[in-house]
Formats: sequence, C-alpha cells, structure tokens
Amino acid sequence: MDSDDLSFYDRVGGLAFFERLVSAFYEGVEQDPVLRPMYPEGDLSAARHRLALFLAQYWGGPPLYEQLRGHPRLRMRHVDYVITKKVRNAWLDHMRAALEREAGHLSDQDRREMESYLEMAAAGLRNR
Repeated sequence: MDSDDLSFYDRVGGLAFFERLVSAFYEGVEQDPVLRPMYPEGDLSAARHRLALFLAQYWGGPPLYEQLRGHPRLRMRHVDYVITKKVRNAWLDHMRAALEREAGHLSDQDRREMESYLEMAAAGLRNR
C-alpha cells in the first residue's frame, strides 16, 4: 500500500504522533500567561489526553474521543471561554511551535494540511 492510500492519521504515525504534538503544545500552554489561566486544573494531563484523542479521531484515527466524550461539538464545549484574537493567536502560536517541533517527518503537503486545519479551528472558536 503506498502512502496515498493511507489516512492522514496513519501517514503521520498514528496516535503516538498526536500525543507528542499535544504534549509539545501543552509545554507552551503551561508557561503562557494568556492560556494557562483558562485551565483551572493544576494537572493538564486530562486536557492533553482529550486533545490528542480529538485530533487523532479528526485525522482518521479510531473514534476514541467520541467514545470518551461524545460528539466533539467544539464550539459548544468552548462557549464558556472568552476566546479573543489574543487567545486565538496564543493558541495558534503554541500549536505551530509544537507542529514545527514534532512534525519533521511529515510531507510538505501533510504539514500544510495540518497548518490549514489549525488556522481554521482557531478562527472558528474565536467568540469575541
């Protein structure tokens, strides 16, 4: 089977890739004065786990997120958070940095596809 027949999830390395990506993202969030206060829990491991499962499922992996939390309903799940341009930019900056760090093995096309998705998702969640 050539790489064109594989899902994005399989091409990038499955759940392990998304776990590394999300771990790198939350390393930035933990130190970010804009984003960190949005997470009331001291330990971000549950948030890491949820985001990794969500991204993996979105990109063609098993429906583990849906089994855990139901339909993603991203806007509904984030409605209680004030997501301004500043928050969106901070989130996107940390995701881009994580992608840069963890996605060295991605093809240019896969990297562009993921970057495009991240920009769309960040814009779509902005509510102020």
